[in-house]
Amino acid sequence: MSSMTIAEKILAAHAGLDSVKPGQLVDVPVDMTLGNDITAPISIKIFRDTGVKSVFDREKIALVADHFTPNKDIKSAEQVRMLREFAQEHNILHYYEGGNCGVEHVLLPERGIVVPGDVVIGADSHTCTYGALGAFATGVGSTDLAAAWIRGRTWFRVPESIKFVYKGELKPWVGGKDLVLHAIGDVGVDGALYMAMEFTGPVIEKLPMADRFTMSNMAIEAGGKVGLINPDETTEKWVKERTSRPYKVYTSDPDAEYARVIEYDCGEIEPQVAFPHLPENARPVSQATHVTINQVVIGSCTNGRTEDFELAASVLKGKKVAPGVRLIILPATPQVYSDCLDRGLLRIFADCGAIIGPPTCGPCLGGHMGILAKGERAVATTNRNFVGRMGHQESEVYLANPAVAAASAVLGRIGSPEEL
Repeated sequence: MSSMTIAEKILAAHAGLDSVKPGQLVDVPVDMTLGNDITAPISIKIFRDTGVKSVFDREKIALVADHFTPNKDIKSAEQVRMLREFAQEHNILHYYEGGNCGVEHVLLPERGIVVPGDVVIGADSHTCTYGALGAFATGVGSTDLAAAWIRGRTWFRVPESIKFVYKGELKPWVGGKDLVLHAIGDVGVDGALYMAMEFTGPVIEKLPMADRFTMSNMAIEAGGKVGLINPDETTEKWVKERTSRPYKVYTSDPDAEYARVIEYDCGEIEPQVAFPHLPENARPVSQATHVTINQVVIGSCTNGRTEDFELAASVLKGKKVAPGVRLIILPATPQVYSDCLDRGLLRIFADCGAIIGPPTCGPCLGGHMGILAKGERAVATTNRNFVGRMGHQESEVYLANPAVAAASAVLGRIGSPEEL
């Protein structure tokens, strides 16, 4: 059997083939499908228009009302109602709204709904997050999602793979967000177009799961089809604490073929800040300290996990948010919110003058709970800083890790925690 990457192995196994090669078309069964309150209503309409009476598997569909939760207006309430009615009609097992709802890409792994070796498609581009578990997970259009609800299968062109090797020692305050922003800054927003980005090396092996999820989450920001990390003991321990679902671990062969191999010395990577209006505009934080800000958002599917808030709280403890700055804290799931409550983190955030909100995507997509006015600037732990992403077309979003975001809230300008 020929040597394969993790991406190739998962697709070959699902297609029932001994091996696959980049460029090959494969038709594979899906282990989980996902839609949210923006994308799923379109899929539901398409599904109904076909006249098909039942979904392929009520246990392999997740519907998560996370983008406009709690409902921000009549239209968003109608969207969620569509999800709710469809979920009731087909007795969908994984339906989440209200106090049971969280940001989809944090919620699903946390609930053990996605495991290593899975093929997962979601009508949301950041579905690639689950690659941190060693799953082939990718975003699709709402039409493809509807088709999968009917067939239980989908097709892919087997992607080429790029291997990113991270060596050396991490500098203080540098984490997964910085490592991935550095890579996106290096290869560009289309540098991995329809490719599997594989994050490897001794530094990755030491990273906790939260940082791995952050890295896989942002593969799409380099055009990647998937962002994969080979499962190891860290992965398996994390998964076994959350699910009893059987799974199979796939890892890349040592002699697998890659389109490119890129190596980084992490000792040279500072905390990163991506300037408007592309994630590829990554610069070291030391080159960003002149930028004054109006808002800081800590949360999202990129950096909304318990570890992210522990990091932010370690910077904010005993400090005050700068006058004229709004610091918005959005734990990504009810579980993360509970963790923050139990560990006293919410008290730290409240004391420093932050606004603490519910689990929601909210401002990340310019949805609600933190929209920017004309000319305003935000530092955010989110994944995108496109024109108008968080509000007005003439507002600006700077992407950073939770520690840099927290420090910036105190300084009133972009800055490093070391400055405090």
